Amino acid sequence: MENSVQDTTVQKPKWIRVKLPTGKNYRELRTLVDKYKLNTICQSGSCPNMGECWGEGTATFMILGNICTRSCGFCGVKTGKPLDVNWDEPEKVARSIKLMKIKHAVLTSVDRDDLKDMGSILWGETVNAVRRISPGTTMETLIPDFQGLTKHLDRMVEVAPEVISHNMETVKRLTREVRIQAKYERSLEVLRYLKEAGQRRTKTGVMLGLGETKDEVFQTIEDIRNANVDVITLGQYLQPTKKHLPVKKFITPEEFDELGDFARSLGFRHVESSPLVRSSYHAEKHIH
Repeated sequence: MENSVQDTTVQKPKWIRVKLPTGKNYRELRTLVDKYKLNTICQSGSCPNMGECWGEGTATFMILGNICTRSCGFCGVKTGKPLDVNWDEPEKVARSIKLMKIKHAVLTSVDRDDLKDMGSILWGETVNAVRRISPGTTMETLIPDFQGLTKHLDRMVEVAPEVISHNMETVKRLTREVRIQAKYERSLEVLRYLKEAGQRRTKTGVMLGLGETKDEVFQTIEDIRNANVDVITLGQYLQPTKKHLPVKKFITPEEFDELGDFARSLGFRHVESSPLVRSSYHAEKHIH
């Protein structure tokens, strides 16, 4: 995990290769998604774990449109001027979740710095709509930082999803380059505040292979645990397109095991640490 730049034209290592999704549950969900034109980030984000998660009855939905007000160097979501908020979206997402018989839904969104409420009102309405329309479904809400404003974070704590997550994404030194409009300390404060405000389970994710050192990763994991976060996911960064930040290094499974063991030694309730881990991987297990 040194800072040496790796030639990213080389073939991905064998541990990055993904099996094609299979299984009865996956095929049934795929048919429903195609038939009703349902929007999941699993598909639009080309997630490597889609088959496994859908087989477990877990899927991720993105709300507040698909145009982000931020331009992070790692993210494949479009940047620009977002469309107006669609206030019918909470009902549509909730109906999709019921139709797909989703046991555990992960909700995420673009950043909406253009809105006075940062999108937090629609966030709350979406959680409530899922509770009303698909009451058997548990939820994780993977939220933006809402610019660290507690009145918007309070809306999430009030609707009390089983898990609230906010991703740190990278180490402190690389935050400005990787998450251009975000701040390392602000994200830590968001996570710390959520717990202090009464949220039962909090979670974050970090991508590796962007040029961080091992010591920096250890420090980041410690910082996250010191913010009383319950769940951490560690996975390999993969470049969405040639316009995005390059992969500096492919972290080995053995290195991920070492980092995972370190995180567990600090007392996290759940730790996911391997190359293909994404923030919603095994999300259904993180509510317990």
